[in-house]
Amino acid sequence: MLRGRHAGAADIANMHDESTDVTNGCGKIRTGTQNEAALLALMEKTGYSMVQENGQRKFGGPPPGWEGPPPPRGCEVFVGKIPRDMYEDELVPVFERAGKIYEFRLMMEFSGENRGYAFVMYTTKEEAQLAIRILNNYEIRPGKFIGVCVSLDNCRLFIGAIPKEKKKEEILDEMKKVTEGVVDVIVYPSATDKTKNRGFAFVEYESHRAAAMARRKLIPGTFQLWGHTIQVDWADPEKEVDEETMQRVKVLYVRNLMISTTEDAIKAEFNKFKPGAVERVKKLRDYAFVHFFNREDAVAAMSIMNGKCIDGASIEVTLAKPVNKESTWRQHLNGQISPNSENLLVFANKEDGHQKSLGKPANLSIRLNGQHSPSPPEIERCTYPFFPGTKLTPISMYSLKSSHFSSAVMHLDYYCNKNNWAPPEYYLYSTSQDGKVLLVYKIVIPTIANGSQSYFMPDKLCTTLEDAKELAAQFTLLHLGLMFLELVEEKSHYYIEEELIIYI
Repeated sequence: MLRGRHAGAADIANMHDESTDVTNGCGKIRTGTQNEAALLALMEKTGYSMVQENGQRKFGGPPPGWEGPPPPRGCEVFVGKIPRDMYEDELVPVFERAGKIYEFRLMMEFSGENRGYAFVMYTTKEEAQLAIRILNNYEIRPGKFIGVCVSLDNCRLFIGAIPKEKKKEEILDEMKKVTEGVVDVIVYPSATDKTKNRGFAFVEYESHRAAAMARRKLIPGTFQLWGHTIQVDWADPEKEVDEETMQRVKVLYVRNLMISTTEDAIKAEFNKFKPGAVERVKKLRDYAFVHFFNREDAVAAMSIMNGKCIDGASIEVTLAKPVNKESTWRQHLNGQISPNSENLLVFANKEDGHQKSLGKPANLSIRLNGQHSPSPPEIERCTYPFFPGTKLTPISMYSLKSSHFSSAVMHLDYYCNKNNWAPPEYYLYSTSQDGKVLLVYKIVIPTIANGSQSYFMPDKLCTTLEDAKELAAQFTLLHLGLMFLELVEEKSHYYIEEELIIYI
């Protein structure tokens, strides 16, 4: 296999064993010799070199005659869903339609097939954006559609479970002690107490490699800062918005507001520099969107208001960066519950023979640490005959998939285990109404009990122990889902408003 050298005929032959026959997806079989000839013909035609190393094959990088540094950040696109028997001789001409390719990196298997994805770096950002527009969902073979999106080297880590009393300078100093290449630390104040942080920070590194090395050092889950075991993950990469779109934005994003600050107060403050300039304000928790009638007024207000105090809080003001709301919502929050979900779980009332709604989402679809939880739309509840001699294998319930559970109590236990939390603790309470004993459970999850939510208790009572426990588990799962949704919102910096999903 070629290792970091320019490919010649012999190297190309090694890349594609002559004894290997490969179908091109159109019913034709292409031999290793034909693959070799096709790649050599591409190199001869374009003048580009080809190098294979570390499981990837680089075409170009730089191209012939290139002078100066590589293209800037934002010029590379990621390509997914590539047929495994498709190679540069077919792929490069397709991607050249969008512009001049600086480097094409095809990820390779040891067998000689590609791994289904590639990275294409163009010489300009405009060419990369054009590639996304014209080649995303492009039918590269009959019935085979590729996906193309922007690819950015991620230089930022998300660090969770940081003591909330720690200041930015303390976190920055500590991260510099334990990792190399730290450039900056981004820390946001708590929504309810501006003297504290939100329990997490974003650490910016000088390069993707530095961030990756830091993540490798911190990721095992045993690393501690200030006596606390921290959580480490990649921060979601920054979303690029083209300059033409940004030139039309007339909405400001305002963060670090006090919870008590009203939309009217925000509107009045932003109208001070020019009365009547603000069209409307939409506030969510401690951030808001300020809509202006004219872009010029929005830009002027951003310059004037950034860093100003409203109700004692120093605010941050930026232009909102719009992206496609529908696709981004699906991409980042697919499978998670909506905070406005009003679906109801239905229990059978054993006393009057009809069903009663107990006010709880039925098809809970929460995602905890990337795992989906309750419940599929339909669960098969039938039985099957147990034949003599049938072999049985002992297993743990935690080895099953969530689709095997129909009970919220089991789901809650399952996801506590999956997230390495202590098992939920149930505390039973009762009261009497109209001569009936009514029951309710309080649930405590010790692992997260020191956070903002110390326990979970539904606001409805039940007549049976089973219903009370099920309702409490469902209530807890719902609120864990909302807490996770908030964490995702914070971690990725996506904020949802009526027209915009913005990245700060």
